[in-house]
Amino acid sequence: MSQNTGKQKQDMEELKKEVREARRIKMLHQPSKAMDLENEIRILRNTFAEKSKDCVSLLKELETHKRLKENGTIPSFDLEGLQCLGSMLRIVGLSGTHMDLSNISIQWFRIHPKESNKEIISGATRPVYALEPHDVGRYLQAEIDVGGEIAVAKTAGPVDPDAGLVDYVETLVRKPETEFNVVVLQSNGVDQPKESVHVLNVGRLRMRLTKGKSVVAKEFYSSSMQLCGVRGGGEAASQAMFWRPRNDLSLVLAFESTRERNAAIMLARRFAVDCNIILAGPGDKTPW
Repeated sequence: MSQNTGKQKQDMEELKKEVREARRIKMLHQPSKAMDLENEIRILRNTFAEKSKDCVSLLKELETHKRLKENGTIPSFDLEGLQCLGSMLRIVGLSGTHMDLSNISIQWFRIHPKESNKEIISGATRPVYALEPHDVGRYLQAEIDVGGEIAVAKTAGPVDPDAGLVDYVETLVRKPETEFNVVVLQSNGVDQPKESVHVLNVGRLRMRLTKGKSVVAKEFYSSSMQLCGVRGGGEAASQAMFWRPRNDLSLVLAFESTRERNAAIMLARRFAVDCNIILAGPGDKTPW
């Protein structure tokens, strides 16, 4: 009887655990709860965006007064857009009239907030630039050649990270590999048909791009591999990534969202560092 009683208690405890787990799973799958959380996250992000705009506006006004006091000049150009990862920066004129920047020489730079040295962003020569993870914590500066005179437009402060993205990447790091749905926009500089979806697999030792059962690229992390956000401008640049898996192949991949693109870049760089490899873009220095 004593043995039977002990067994019944053990069975009862296991049953209680199963009930609690079932309740937890049910709560996780309740659409109303999920929608409430999504709405709350959306509201928080909108609030953060509004506060960021106000902060950037005040910093720009302060910078304008500072430059006016130092050398008596007012900037001719400014950068439009949120100064945080996931956003796009656009050069705009401050003269009050529309300026065609398509035929004007432009070059973007990263500036370390402490060292103040400029790092050229190779290929970033358009009026629009999509921020990528390597820009976080740095100032972005665009130099515009107007009739032989160089005008400068600079962010009011260092680029902020995307809220919650680091935690999201940390959850992905615990997995041996993560898949992302992508579309191949270019292969070796040649535009590709955009109707087919590929799968980009970011693993601990290598990256792999497949279409169905066929393998497009499969390479271990190496010093010849390059990875960065697309720098050529365009409205979809914030969702696109440049990847050169090997010397004879370069690809431009479009992700489902800006967040997925930045997560893939951060995850690949994290795994590459574990293999003593630094993944960067063409011409990039690797100070980090």
